[in-house]
Amino acid sequence: MELPKDKMMLLSVINMKLRDQYSSLDALCDDMDVERAALEANLADIGYAYDETLNRFR
Repeated sequence: MELPKDKMMLLSVINMKLRDQYSSLDALCDDMDVERAALEANLADIGYAYDETLNRFR
C-alpha cells in the first residue's frame, strides 16, 4: 500500500493502522518498509508526535 502524500490523510491512515493492526510504530514501519524517521518528520511538520504509551500520533 502506498501511503498518502497529504499529511492529514497520512496521519489518519497511520493512526488507524496503529490502532487496528500494529502494536508499535516500529512494527508498522518494518512491515510497510517505511523509514520511521521520515514518517515522524512528516507528521511533526503538522504538529504531531508519536506517543509510545498510546501507540498513536497526537
